[in-house]
Amino acid sequence: MSHAPIARADNAADPYCWLENRDSAEVLDHLKAENAYLEQQLSEQLTLRESLFEEIKGRIRETDLSLPSPWGPYLYYQRTVAGDEYPRHYRCRKPADGTLNVDEHSEQLLLDPNALAEGGFLSLGAFSISPDHQRLAYSLDTCGEETYQLFVKELADDSLIELPFADCDGSMTWANDSQTLFFGELDDTHRPHKLYRHTLGTDAAELVFNEPDGRFFLSCYRSSSERQLILQLGSKTTSETWVLDAATPQDSFSCVAPREDGHEYDIDHGMLDGQWCWLIRSNQDGINFALFSAPATSPGRQYWHLLRAHDPQVMLEGVSLNQQALVLSLRENGLPIIEVQPQGQMAYRVQLPDAAYSLYVQDSLEFDSTVIRLRYEALNRPAQVRQLELASGAQQVLKQTPVLGPFDADSYVSQRVWATAADGTQVPISLVARRDVLGSSAPLYLYGYGAYGESLDPWFSHARLSLLERGFVFAIAHVRGGGELGEAWYRAGKLQHKHNSFSDFIACAEHLINSGYTQAEQLVISGGSAGGLLIGAVLNQRPELFAAAIAEVPFVDVLNTMQNPDLPLTVTEYDEWGDPSEPEVFERIKSYAPYENIQAQAYPAILAVAGYNDSRVQYWEAAKWVAKLRAHKTDSHLLLLKTDLDAGHGGMSGRYQALKDIALEYAFIFKVLGLH
Repeated sequence: MSHAPIARADNAADPYCWLENRDSAEVLDHLKAENAYLEQQLSEQLTLRESLFEEIKGRIRETDLSLPSPWGPYLYYQRTVAGDEYPRHYRCRKPADGTLNVDEHSEQLLLDPNALAEGGFLSLGAFSISPDHQRLAYSLDTCGEETYQLFVKELADDSLIELPFADCDGSMTWANDSQTLFFGELDDTHRPHKLYRHTLGTDAAELVFNEPDGRFFLSCYRSSSERQLILQLGSKTTSETWVLDAATPQDSFSCVAPREDGHEYDIDHGMLDGQWCWLIRSNQDGINFALFSAPATSPGRQYWHLLRAHDPQVMLEGVSLNQQALVLSLRENGLPIIEVQPQGQMAYRVQLPDAAYSLYVQDSLEFDSTVIRLRYEALNRPAQVRQLELASGAQQVLKQTPVLGPFDADSYVSQRVWATAADGTQVPISLVARRDVLGSSAPLYLYGYGAYGESLDPWFSHARLSLLERGFVFAIAHVRGGGELGEAWYRAGKLQHKHNSFSDFIACAEHLINSGYTQAEQLVISGGSAGGLLIGAVLNQRPELFAAAIAEVPFVDVLNTMQNPDLPLTVTEYDEWGDPSEPEVFERIKSYAPYENIQAQAYPAILAVAGYNDSRVQYWEAAKWVAKLRAHKTDSHLLLLKTDLDAGHGGMSGRYQALKDIALEYAFIFKVLGLH
């Protein structure tokens, strides 16, 4: 399909718009030539890339068993096997003694994605067991476009039905009769906009809901109590929720609170003080959200009762509930906090060992469970699944992601430091390095994102050890536009304040240099998607500050993309970036858009990565950006473009291919910095 040029407000010509002609021989030849050029430029690193791949793979337990999750009469779990790209999904009967011991002799293989992939791209969307445990509903994307085919498998005899529906978003939600499935359909801009109801044994699907507003995404899920179905409609700034008793799936959904511009809320069904009720997280009283309850029979807004007031210093990010306790996911001083309110007892906060970390409720298990599972990790500590006794607060590490070979978390130092932005704002930086590296200038890898209110909490990486063991410092710049310090932090880095994301990142880089952690000629920066926009913008503003940059599926052609409402996600993004049909917004976006602001100046070495089937950030953004950089930059530094011709936004789907991509990235860095 050809892409028609967009009429711009400034009538400026786009000399590289021809790269938007998807599937044309000229474009495909160009992308393949760029891939060949990359391989030629990095040909001396082939042996290094292979050794890095083996080194990283050698730290990972290739054959492993996930922590089983109890549900009904079964334990459900996954097993990875050496050589396989994807984990297999299993279940076995729950032991009578209540333990989590897997009986391999009686286990049942539910799904083997390796057999389904046949060596190509595969992404598993839904994996949903019916309430009666007799069926598995799952969805597959086989090209990376995030459009899914739906399947239902009878677990008694492994018979399979491919549902005859197209343009599906991949979601599949069971009603309690184990016969009714709800699924979403994508519109021409790849937005989930319709919800359908399908009864097994028929070829038809009934349209349940149609969301015409291009800013709103539709989703459907089961409540924590498993008694209700929840239909969520959300834009970047506004939401609306409808509910339906899961026991009567043929009835109609009813609206909880009609949408009002700027009002965001979400809802769950559970138990409080022994009574069934609704719990609502809403920003109607303040941007950091408050918590309300409503009677089980009356979820409407007029019945909401305040449980936890808005706190300007603490963000209420989420709520998990079961029969035993109410669990709140909070964010305070840039860190995630778990607060537990057991039924009839005093609330407490979960205590953790590190100064900077990632923490969230991974699994609330069955509704009447006395425990939940938390996932915890830090820059120097592999991910742990911790069991939390809700009544007492006692913790037990059930599983820690293994690191094979020599590894001691205490030989690395994880720190939280603060940079001062141009307007005086304090910007947090999380970093990790070997103890013997800190105190002297070292190569430093600085990562950033800063958009959509997403929090970039510290995470552990087996692959990153290959950098740390070679004397690197790894750092994360928690710039405005993310959600690390609450809703106000997010709003201070979007729309007319987007420039703060860029100046914050530059301030972080300068702080790390001025504090002696690194030097400009040793500083590598990286970001993906909206983080690629961040990287592209700071490269235009301060190219001399960096030695190398990596931009993964980068949103760098933001001005042209935001003027094309026919592209996936464009209309929904107006609340994040603005609508460039408004002259002042056009000029604002144009002032920072990476593609628009390429100059005749020296740039650091750059590696850009794109996915040809990417439906979120089109492949041509990176391709056009690199082409324009080649024509304008005044240096001879490496400029490389890698387009994964069989992948989408998340890159190649298999775990080994992902490691090879990291090895390529690291080889590029070592070449630029003159390391081995």
